[in-house]
Formats: sequence, C-alpha cells, structure tokens
Amino acid sequence: MKPLGSLAVLLSVVAAPALANDTMSQLGAGGLIFLTSENISMQSEDLFVSPAQVRVRYQFLNKSDTDETALVSFPLPDIEGSGDFMVSVPSEEPGNIFGFSTTFDGEPVEVTLHQYAFAYGVDHTELLRDLGVPLIPFGSATTEALNGLGEADQQRLLHLGLVIPMQYNSGDGWQTDYVPVWTLRSAYTWEATFPAGEVAEVEHSYTPSVGGTVAVTFLSPPYEDYDPATEYQKRYCTDESFVKTVRKTLPNPEEPYGAPYTESWISYIWSTGGNWSGPIGRFHLTIDKGRPENLVSFCWDGEVTKTSPTTFEMEATDWFPPFNRELEVLILNKQDQTAQSAG
Repeated sequence: MKPLGSLAVLLSVVAAPALANDTMSQLGAGGLIFLTSENISMQSEDLFVSPAQVRVRYQFLNKSDTDETALVSFPLPDIEGSGDFMVSVPSEEPGNIFGFSTTFDGEPVEVTLHQYAFAYGVDHTELLRDLGVPLIPFGSATTEALNGLGEADQQRLLHLGLVIPMQYNSGDGWQTDYVPVWTLRSAYTWEATFPAGEVAEVEHSYTPSVGGTVAVTFLSPPYEDYDPATEYQKRYCTDESFVKTVRKTLPNPEEPYGAPYTESWISYIWSTGGNWSGPIGRFHLTIDKGRPENLVSFCWDGEVTKTSPTTFEMEATDWFPPFNRELEVLILNKQDQTAQSAG
C-alpha cells in the first residue's frame, strides 16, 4: 500500500463501519467458519461507496462441471461500543440494522443475520440475551435496557468488561448511566447454488453507519503512549501534504483541535474476497465524496481518477485483496463556519 500523495487533499467521502466481501462459510460450534472454494472464482467486483448507500456487485464463475451449493457469508466489521466516539446505527431493528438487501441473478434473497457480543475475547451473547439487552452496543434501546437492570446485574456486566459507568449531573443530582463497550461481531448468510460452467451475479446494498469525532484529532501531540499522527498515517496514509492542508485551516496554530472539520471513518473488509479461487479478475472501486469541500485520505496501491465533482475511481486486474489490511477511509467533514459562529 502507498499513500495517494497530494491527491488525498482533494478527495472526500463519508466514513462508516461498512460491510465486507462475500466469502464461503459453514456454521460451527463457535459461530461461522469461513472456507476456501477451489471451484468458484470471482470474475469481477464493483464497489460503490457513498454517504447514503453502499453497493457491491460481484460476478462469480463456477469452473467445475457440477452445480455447487454453498453457504455464502457477508461479514460485517466489528462494531465497538465506546464512551468516547460517536457511532450512528442506521436502524435499531435487531434483525437488519443496516437495511441490508441482496439479489442473486437479479432475484431477491432472504438472508440470516448472525450476531455475537464479545468483551476481552469472551463471548457474552447469551448473557445479554438472557438479560433482555440488545446486542447492538449503541442506541436508545440498549441504553434503556442497561439502565433498567438491577444493581447486581449492572455490577456483573461492569465486572465482565461489558459496560462502563458514566456519571453526570441531570439537574436533579448526579446520575449514573451504564454505557455498552462490548464488541459486536455480525455476518449475513444465505445459501446459493452456482450453476456449473456459468457466471452468477450477486449484488448487495445497505445504509452505512457513521462513526467519528466532533473535531480533528490527528493533529494533537502524542499522549498516554498514543501518537495520533503515526496511527493515522499507518491506517489512512495521511501524507505530509494532507496534514499541511488541514493545519492551514487552524485559526490558532497552537490549538490542534480548532480545524473546521469533524472526522468520519469507513471500513470495508475486502480480505474475505481471498477465499474464492484465484484473484479477482477485475476490481473496480468508486468513492462518492458527498460534498466537494470535504477532505479524505486512504491507502490505495495504484492510480486514482477523479471522474466527477464528487466521485473518484480505482481499478485493478487479477487483484488479490490485502490479507492483513482492509480498506480504511478517513473523511474530514467541512463545517459551516457561519453556523458555528451562530452556535
């Protein structure tokens, strides 16, 4: 991977926990087990990312002389609860929080959502379900359920590292809310039959969830053994030109949080695409930045072409997704300074 250089200063996109490349799987005692297919190859993948919608279209070829039926999975990235960051969930509908839909050769497919709640590597899914707590580590339904538990159950969740206490003055004295900090792991699955010697087309769409901060954080100096600049450069390839552009917007160079932007992040798990036979014949990525005044930075090993005032496209042939690096995009959302002054 290499940074986009000065071009990164000009790009823009929404940032959100996104979904992932299809993969084959089976249900095991510990959940889904992802498998490798020797007979089915991914001929092409066309991925579109925008603030309002993410779409991905695949073409799969069954190279064998027999039909092959498989349990196909679309893993979601982990969603981590936090008392520090903002994450919006498009829907609090437990069965389909992303409004996910899929088609197989143009026909709608019924999918099953598998979800698991982890803290410190331990699966606490059944405990939360027994207590009537939604597995989504965000949202009013989860907050109300946690705050409605008895003290003994709240202390048990605190001891297991599933929640943290947040104290605040409600106007009628100090109040304690218990904030979920567990990690939600999810995947959609369905059965698909790939006809022998034929190409099958799979398409997904969903509403992305947005995570981020209320200010630019990577300009701040290192603190508590954490260096934001180094971390962002590693994850998002924020190069010197990008950083200088953001610094120029600071009203006071001594105040690193004063840039007129908020941060958003999006992740796409493309490494699971390596479970199919061979490379992806043609990979095409389109990023719609949403607003011309925003900034974006991400890592891509190749050419990036601006194809409209809001879209940028990348393409690769015979492409293997990076096994140890997903698509991570940093977006800086330009704030309306007039509104800021009025507020």
